[in-house]
Amino acid sequence: MTLFKICGLRDVDSAVIARECAASFLGFVFVPGVRRELSVEQVAQIVSDYRRLSGSGGPFLVGLFANQSPEFVNSAIEECGLDFAQLCGDELADYYEKISARVIKQIKVPIEGDFQKIVSDTMKKVSSVLDSGSVPLLDRLDKGHLGGTGKSFDWNVAASLPKDWEFILAGGLNPANVSEAIASTRPWAVDVSTGVETLGIKDSSKIRAFSEAVLTS
Repeated sequence: MTLFKICGLRDVDSAVIARECAASFLGFVFVPGVRRELSVEQVAQIVSDYRRLSGSGGPFLVGLFANQSPEFVNSAIEECGLDFAQLCGDELADYYEKISARVIKQIKVPIEGDFQKIVSDTMKKVSSVLDSGSVPLLDRLDKGHLGGTGKSFDWNVAASLPKDWEFILAGGLNPANVSEAIASTRPWAVDVSTGVETLGIKDSSKIRAFSEAVLTS
């Protein structure tokens, strides 16, 4: 079964709905200057309210960071009870070792250029992340953006990876196309944020529809 992450959460109600819909991961953004950014204090409060309403267990909690100090990341992990740190910047393997939670590393896939070179470069990056004991997440490269654009890349790149490599597929997924994406690439997990929003706000009906599409794929 393909796992899925509801990312960019900003309120407790959406977190509770995502858990009810069998999400495996809940994502909170700590990246400075992006639309869904939350402070450590805000996420800690959401998590506290979420635990009060939903109890222990449930989806893993993921914090998204980019080029921030390991000290800040580890402080957020501790204060918010995070299970994973998703690194969206230029972090390398020696950085991962300083993080006190398991790491998900975003790999940005270009949409322009020679296809075979893109596949080769992506394969090397994914292999490196897997060798470090971390989880690779494939997202679209958009210059000037750290992800979360709601746009996809060529899924044939992901489909070209060895079948036994576990990775998370992100970028432009929504309830209408996630079944096709899973069939095409066979990812370990899929990641959605923009695709379950309406006017920039998480939409409970879209979260449910995305969940149903994943769980029946």
